[in-house]
Amino acid sequence: MNSPEPNPRVGMVAASAAFTTWGLLTVYIKWVASVPALEIIAHRIFWAVPVLIVFLLFRDGRYFWRRMVLPPRVILTLLLSSLLIGANWLFFVWAVTHDQILATSLGYFITPLVNVALGFLFLQERLTRIQVLAVLLAAFGTIYLTWYLGVPPWIALVLGITFGLYGLVRKKLNVGPMIGLLWEILLLVVPAMLYFAWAMANGSLQFLHGSTQVDLLLLLAGLVTVLPLIWFNIAAQNLPLTTVGFFQYLAPTISFSLAVFFYDEPFTQGHAVAFSCIWLALFMVSVDSVIRSRRRQGL
Repeated sequence: MNSPEPNPRVGMVAASAAFTTWGLLTVYIKWVASVPALEIIAHRIFWAVPVLIVFLLFRDGRYFWRRMVLPPRVILTLLLSSLLIGANWLFFVWAVTHDQILATSLGYFITPLVNVALGFLFLQERLTRIQVLAVLLAAFGTIYLTWYLGVPPWIALVLGITFGLYGLVRKKLNVGPMIGLLWEILLLVVPAMLYFAWAMANGSLQFLHGSTQVDLLLLLAGLVTVLPLIWFNIAAQNLPLTTVGFFQYLAPTISFSLAVFFYDEPFTQGHAVAFSCIWLALFMVSVDSVIRSRRRQGL
């Protein structure tokens, strides 16, 4: 059966929905900030399983179970990627609940530059002069922020590096993004269930022991986790990768705006220099990517 023709309009809507939702995820986390970060992550994992299974059954029908059968080597690699994305989620949630949204924004802004560095180190990808200059500029901004604050921006660095490494691991696997995600979630279900059991035994479980509003929001954790990924996949199928790459800056831009203008997080001179350097570096890399893409197409 032939694949449907790409629909740029559908792709633009899906990309906007995906990255806007990821940007507004900080608001959702703030709403459930009374719940410990580990419990929030456990709910994201637990409730994502039925949402993913229903979606994949609807999409793949009877082929779903066949596609879930993977070689042991691939499953072991997915275990590594599941630990990386789990750590990324945990640091993100912890940062938001501790009024560090600005740090998460910085982390996801530097991720594309981390990807460039990882591609050079592990995939033998050659860097253009513009890419080298961009990475050095981002590094300068990060070093300046470290000097200004007196401590490294470790939240931003951990988020950028773990997400970059996650992308690197998944890039080496010939597994569909949604099937791979379901396997990653399933591999984290047992630790999530163990946490629920431990929290219940110690009387620290917040679910069904707090406000009804928070309970309902936690029940939505699966949809909040999976829906933007579905939209992202629709966008990737209908838009050039370069276009999707521009959309990825929407999420950290939204979280940056929320941190500074809505949650009143301090925006210092160090932040101004660091963000300016990284924004300029991203602009350079994006323009360079467009130019090289047009050259390959002979435009």
